[in-house]
Amino acid sequence: MKLYSGSLCLFSHACRFVLKEKDIDYDVVFTSDKQDEETVAELNPYGETPTLVDRDLVLYDDMVVNEYLDERFPHPPLMPSDPTSRAKARIMISRLRRDWLDDVQNCMSSGAKLEKSLNRSLSDGLVAMSNHFSENKYALGEEFSLVDAYLAALLWRLPRLQVNLPRQGGKILDYGKRMFAKPTFQESLSAAEREMHAG
Repeated sequence: MKLYSGSLCLFSHACRFVLKEKDIDYDVVFTSDKQDEETVAELNPYGETPTLVDRDLVLYDDMVVNEYLDERFPHPPLMPSDPTSRAKARIMISRLRRDWLDDVQNCMSSGAKLEKSLNRSLSDGLVAMSNHFSENKYALGEEFSLVDAYLAALLWRLPRLQVNLPRQGGKILDYGKRMFAKPTFQESLSAAEREMHAG
């Protein structure tokens, strides 16, 4: 199994975190040169990362990749077992993408600074989520899920994005520190992602 990944790609990072959580044997190829990019373009009509190759199967779109990994390697399960809770998890990830993740990734890719409106949206939204983590260990309650893989990848990028949460966001920052301390999270980081917290 091979994952083509951007070294700063938030969505690739979420997939790498999932692969590590499930202890799946895989090779990661960071698309750092033209040859890698051409390979991805041949595999994936959109030429985007993450792109997963599993024997003859080629998958792209991070949620398709992550749900495939969760179904193919069912332990530990990263999506709830009942349809209602699964749908709620998918909605949470969809909202994260629409509200923040897509725009954040565009900024990371272009090297642009976050617009003030997005910075404020992120700060206010994460503060609003913070109370949830005073009573819950993870995004969906007591079990780690795909939602946490995305949320942790986002929180890791806050210093790079120059998003500083006020004191009221303390609980979600504590949650982030717990995620970052997981060996699987540390193992999922690219060298470029490690530098975001260097020093």
